[in-house]
Amino acid sequence: MTQNQRRVLFVAVCSSCLVILDGSAVNLALPAMGRELGGGLAFQQWVVDGYLLTLGALILAAGTVADRYGRARLLEIGIVAFAVTSLICGLSWNAWMLVGARVLQGTAAAVVTPSALALIMASAAGGVRARMIGQWTAWTAAASVAAPFVGGAAVDLATWRLVFLVNIVPSALMWRPLTILRREAPRQEPAGRLDALGAALAVVGLGGLVLGLIEQGASGWGSPWVIGCLLVGVAGCVAFVARQHTAASPMLPLGLFRERNFAAGNLATLWAYGGLGMSFFVLGLYLQQRMGLRAFEAGLGLLPATLCLLFLSPTAARLGARIGPRLPMALGPALAACSSAWMAFEVPPLNYWRDILAPVVLFGLGLALMVAPLTSAVLGAVPAEDSGIGSAVNNAVARIASLVCIAAAGGIMGGKVDDAGFRRGLLATGLLLAASAVSSAIWIRNPARGETGLGDGGLSGEAASQTGD
Repeated sequence: MTQNQRRVLFVAVCSSCLVILDGSAVNLALPAMGRELGGGLAFQQWVVDGYLLTLGALILAAGTVADRYGRARLLEIGIVAFAVTSLICGLSWNAWMLVGARVLQGTAAAVVTPSALALIMASAAGGVRARMIGQWTAWTAAASVAAPFVGGAAVDLATWRLVFLVNIVPSALMWRPLTILRREAPRQEPAGRLDALGAALAVVGLGGLVLGLIEQGASGWGSPWVIGCLLVGVAGCVAFVARQHTAASPMLPLGLFRERNFAAGNLATLWAYGGLGMSFFVLGLYLQQRMGLRAFEAGLGLLPATLCLLFLSPTAARLGARIGPRLPMALGPALAACSSAWMAFEVPPLNYWRDILAPVVLFGLGLALMVAPLTSAVLGAVPAEDSGIGSAVNNAVARIASLVCIAAAGGIMGGKVDDAGFRRGLLATGLLLAASAVSSAIWIRNPARGETGLGDGGLSGEAASQTGD
């Protein structure tokens, strides 16, 4: 690996982990935010979903802009914006100022996210590219599970504000290598027009759905306001899909979904990451507000899942390369679904060591088995020249799934964090993960021997066995 490739990998890993950590680390800081700023469960949902809303809605548009104007340049702008909005979040003095800052922070995260993997794809080919993607996948997957631990540590050792203020440090560390990458990158001329209407329809569609799902927890499904928001959301999403059929330069090339593993992999991602987002939202609140753990203790309690993911992902990647992605993509979320059902049917009052630890370990085993084969299956289903947009689509699906499921969590739990709400939340999580397992078992196709899917940079065959090493 050359010096420039190591620089690219450092920037890609740091920027992606920054976005993922800030999307999830706040979960264990939510009770502390509520105590200091007020706002109740709806405020806590919007602290998470305000960020995920703009991130999920704008990520495809940001990927298009990066392809037209330069990935390193856009990533540089995004990191600066992310640092500034993180500072505003950390200094917020009331609940809705924090929510507004999170919305802006999600916009910056949307600018950062698609450029990271695209930089890797442009900087290497063959086995080197596979190793770089493997390391990027392992670190970002681990970051998504380690985030609650980071959030809990920040709250108990200092203040919830540190969850945001700490972002300034890695942003500063990335500045120098990003500047070098931007200077060395070939100048790009814009090609085609940005689909501004498509981006607007995505925001309207997702915003309506999220607002309706959050508000129904307080107002009920029969509320005209809730019904109106949901109708606007559905109409916006339908109009977005219709727009992608007719746009000259669509944000979402629908032709990618003709590839079986790409469509099936994104469907599995939708169910799995919806369950993942809801599970950590529900479990993080319950460990603190019902079981009485401090934020740091709750984060530490979720750490075994992170350790499973870190140490077992390389093995899962090699297994997926050897036998194909179908079995690990089906078995992984099935194990995680069993973990959710296990916790849901425990008889309260719950004790962490007796009732929570073993299911958390099982959950981590399921994640470790699923993540790397899922990434390989999705990226391996599209040509190398489309891998950037393929990654952006898969990232968008994952973020949107978490966004909608966290928005629905309040209604599923009955608007409060009690034993019955915890059970309903985890049963819903288990159903989502089971749906991911079933869809993978039915529709994922194992590539034929020697089939690459990614051309010179493919993740199948020998190169795929290096994923995560």
